[in-house]
Amino acid sequence: MFNLRARPGDPCVILGGLFTHMLDSLFSHPDLWKYISMPFIAGAVGWATNWAAVQMTFYPLEFIGIRPVFGWQGIIPSKVEKMAAIVVDKTLQKLGSLDEFFREMEPEKIAAHLTKSVQARIEEYVDEVMTERNAVLWENLPLAVRRRVYARARRAIPAVMDNVVDDISRNLENLVDMKHMIVERMRSDKALMVQMFQEVGEPEFRFVTNSGFYFGFLFGLIQIPVFILVPDNWVLPMFGFLVGIATNWLALNVIFRPLNPVRVGPFRVQGLFLKRQRDVAESFARLTTEELVTLRNIMYQVINGPRGDRTKALIKRHLKPLLNGGFVRTAAQLTVGPGGYADLKRAVEDKAVDLAVEPFEDDHFNRERSAIIERLMRDRMQALSADDFQDLLRPAFQEDEWILILVGGFLGALAGLAQLIFLFGLA
Repeated sequence: MFNLRARPGDPCVILGGLFTHMLDSLFSHPDLWKYISMPFIAGAVGWATNWAAVQMTFYPLEFIGIRPVFGWQGIIPSKVEKMAAIVVDKTLQKLGSLDEFFREMEPEKIAAHLTKSVQARIEEYVDEVMTERNAVLWENLPLAVRRRVYARARRAIPAVMDNVVDDISRNLENLVDMKHMIVERMRSDKALMVQMFQEVGEPEFRFVTNSGFYFGFLFGLIQIPVFILVPDNWVLPMFGFLVGIATNWLALNVIFRPLNPVRVGPFRVQGLFLKRQRDVAESFARLTTEELVTLRNIMYQVINGPRGDRTKALIKRHLKPLLNGGFVRTAAQLTVGPGGYADLKRAVEDKAVDLAVEPFEDDHFNRERSAIIERLMRDRMQALSADDFQDLLRPAFQEDEWILILVGGFLGALAGLAQLIFLFGLA
């Protein structure tokens, strides 16, 4: 039989007596309500420091202060190029290549859209180029001759566009650098990068802020007996510092840990962000195909990107049969003379390059093409492993995470000092 009666020297008796004495001291203390307020103040400090950490992740978009001594710029805006490159390397390249995305957009429909747009204004385009070279001679050519030029150009456009788009689709990786395209887009619009992280991780950022109160409250409960037992001036600032650091660190880790589901009794525990993989995939795919991997952006980079010279050479190659055609050549020479024919060909080629981008300003057509890629990205992202999936949002927290945690500690220490001064009148 066990002896359930505790002997006077037992540790349990000592701890029990100490706890009872502490409770008696607390409830009879003239500063009872000040002690009771501690967990709530610690919770408020935890909420405020976490809120500040989230805001400092995103804002301000531009540096405010005096470099390099003092100031701040949001972590994501300050490293927008690095962040964008991480998004490409860690996520987008795992979802597919630019070649594949373009093929999924149905190049034959892209060529048909180009053809329709150019043919609708072919007379305007031809007149514009020819009058720039010799308006008087072109306008004085017989109407029948000009109409034959229009008709010849109109008949040739479908084949030219089909060949150009087919050539682009087979060589897109050589014509466009996806990382450069996205980094440039983000660099020119830092708010877009912030928007993407905020929308994709909105529940997680809200959790980081709100959890500061709950974690802080728990630390505040511990703070009461410590301050009663050790009523030194350094205790409250030190606890404020620890609360600020601990609440930030805990909140950031609960989002991404554990990486894979772990069963704890009847519960299935996993990092909050990782549990939302299906929803996050939908948001990320929608934002990416609306703002980044769009047909408009791709075609702009094809023509105007760092490899645009290759595209211009490709377009010129496909225009040669049209420009060297007997009748068109004769009509052109009648207008500008044999000496100006070479200049005219260059003008037509330059105009064709401009026309290759203009039709993709059509929002409706862009949305149609984007919807196809959105479905592809969403499905593939939902199938990513947890390790690959976390790379989408994790960089937002990893970059200078230690600064955010220390700032939380610093703000917590200030709050603890204020608590010491204004609640207890000590300093």
